[in-house]
Amino acid sequence: MSSDPVEVVLEFERRINLRDPKGIVDLLSPDSVFIDSLGARVQGIEKLRAAWEGYFKMVPDYSISHDEIFKHGDTVAMFGSAQGTFSQDGQTRKENFWNTNAAWRAVVKNGKISLWQVYADNEPIRAVMRKAAGKESPQS
Repeated sequence: MSSDPVEVVLEFERRINLRDPKGIVDLLSPDSVFIDSLGARVQGIEKLRAAWEGYFKMVPDYSISHDEIFKHGDTVAMFGSAQGTFSQDGQTRKENFWNTNAAWRAVVKNGKISLWQVYADNEPIRAVMRKAAGKESPQS
């Protein structure tokens, strides 16, 4: 595995798109931190593995893509989009598909990701979740 930060982040993106929790955590440092777009933090390999497994159950076809990627030292920034289909019961229905612009910041040390931070608008998936639960938003 390369220690080049951009190559590590691109491999991380690939493993996310494969929905491979084991492959994802294989690229994390033991003290790796994940910060979601609301600022919630998850730290530690087993907690992160469980978080990814849970997310892939909730959004079985989750994927990310980037249009631009930049590196400054050990820090990599990606800009693109995230998408998927919310599933309450393991079934994906096209009406539960969402897509949003997103950005990610990664810090890579010794070929491993020590920080993965997401910047995205959560409203698209929240609207789908409300609709699936029968709780339409006032804006719908």
